[in-house]
Amino acid sequence: MSNDAQVPFLTQDAYDRLVAELEHLSTVGREEIAKRIEAAREEGDLKENGGYHAAKDEQGKQEARIRTLEQLLKTAKVGEAPASRGIVEPGTVVTAIVAGGEEVFLLGSREIAGGTDLDVYSEASPLGSAIQGLKVGEKTSYEAPNGRMIDVEIVKVETFAG
Repeated sequence: MSNDAQVPFLTQDAYDRLVAELEHLSTVGREEIAKRIEAAREEGDLKENGGYHAAKDEQGKQEARIRTLEQLLKTAKVGEAPASRGIVEPGTVVTAIVAGGEEVFLLGSREIAGGTDLDVYSEASPLGSAIQGLKVGEKTSYEAPNGRMIDVEIVKVETFAG
């Protein structure tokens, strides 16, 4: 398995959307949360101040999202979703029989899916790593986190249209 499997893939649209989100969080978002913390701090006793603690908690989550976005944008491979060649690869929409039931999902980053309602499986997930490189009609199995072996058959591989 090449190192590319661990490099997250983003469409240009997803990359642009995440750059805009990072820019917003790093500027306006930080200013807004700082104002809320300051306003709550002025209300007095911090031990009993629910608004202060909620704002500090939100600030922590926001800073974690900023770090996640910075790392993703720094390491991601950006381009068009690959044209389907009938082979499972990051950025393709896969139809598969998983444990006896048909599932349709995007293989890649949740960030690519954007506004779609597709399920997303990471390339690094047990299912994602088991099916990469498979062609339509091929079968495999993988070990689920609970230790159960799950059978998979690739039915269709399509280009992700966004």
